[in-house]
Amino acid sequence: MRKYISEIIGTFVLVFVGTATVTIAKGDVLAIGLAFGLAVTIMAYSVGAISGGHFNPAVTLGMFINKRISASDAIYYVVSQFIGAILASAVVKFLLSSMNAPTNNLGQTDFPIISAGAAFFVETLITFLFVFVILLVTSNKYGNANFAGLIIGLTLGFMIIVALNLTGGSLNPARSFGPAIFVGGKALSHYWVYLLAPLVGSAIAAYTAKFLGSEE
Repeated sequence: MRKYISEIIGTFVLVFVGTATVTIAKGDVLAIGLAFGLAVTIMAYSVGAISGGHFNPAVTLGMFINKRISASDAIYYVVSQFIGAILASAVVKFLLSSMNAPTNNLGQTDFPIISAGAAFFVETLITFLFVFVILLVTSNKYGNANFAGLIIGLTLGFMIIVALNLTGGSLNPARSFGPAIFVGGKALSHYWVYLLAPLVGSAIAAYTAKFLGSEE
């Protein structure tokens, strides 16, 4: 149970800090990327020793494919991650309401300037790169436990900076689901991209990392 609670808290912090930077702090691209990235770094060093610090169903899928987590734990991790994301978006909506600010922007992800196919490609690519780094930097053979959290956070931040104006830079089905269920509209109707593309990218990353020897 401690592992699942850690995943709830970690995902909550990731989504809360990141989307609050978008909606409340009105951060620029750099601030938003750093907010998400450093939130992951902070929580990785805080609760990573308990749960492994996934905070993302795509990461959990990669770990499962490479047999670093059991099927039952993977299911509970994903449920915990979605709970954390939903709670975070609920808090952001409450804070915006308290400010008498509009609540139609909760930091949801969408792709208004590119096609669904292009968005799918972008999310697949950036999630592949992100999960690939995670699997290598946390591997017994190639990993570095002391710096893993920092490297993972920086990678997430840079991927979001690159993709923010294209897809919103999700890389995480739970992160996109939280705001989408409260906002609805295109954030919800386009959610399939943010559900499937990160999972595809993660699966490719898992097999690529395994081919390079991450699981030896």
